[in-house]
Amino acid sequence: MADDRSNFLNESGKAGLVLAGVAIAYMLISNLISGVLKGGFLSNALAFALWAGKFALCIWLMYKFLLAFALKNDKDRSRTFNYGMMVALCSAVVYAGFYLLYVTVIAPDTISKALDTAVQAYSGMLTSDQIDNIMNMESSLPTIGFFANLIWCWLIGTIISAIVSSNICNKSNPFDE
Repeated sequence: MADDRSNFLNESGKAGLVLAGVAIAYMLISNLISGVLKGGFLSNALAFALWAGKFALCIWLMYKFLLAFALKNDKDRSRTFNYGMMVALCSAVVYAGFYLLYVTVIAPDTISKALDTAVQAYSGMLTSDQIDNIMNMESSLPTIGFFANLIWCWLIGTIISAIVSSNICNKSNPFDE
């Protein structure tokens, strides 16, 4: 039983690393493109196309990982769903951790630049107290971003896992088991 659990965690961890790698590559490429193109329609269109491609690739990879796992486990609906949730959790932890590393160590000026841009864009509508409050949040934003990415990625991965595993195994509700 312990060997089975260890194998389950190893497989889900590997799949989670692949999904996190796709998300990290997207983040780095989109940051590079936004730094080179400096905004505008072309930059926004390219960013959307990259995001859509990343999202579609992650869904396809999740499908492939869940299908391979389901075939090894006689299409056990509950186990396949749990595997997908674990893949999503592993991916979310790695991606959120990399995001935190990126905004605190690799490119620590990312958040301050974003805040400066936002304040400049809305300075005509904000009072000086509101601007000060926004700037005082800067030190908390990496932590907030970490937890937001962790929750968001895990939640989306769980939803995708529920949909995909029900299509692979059977049409039952995964939350009923």
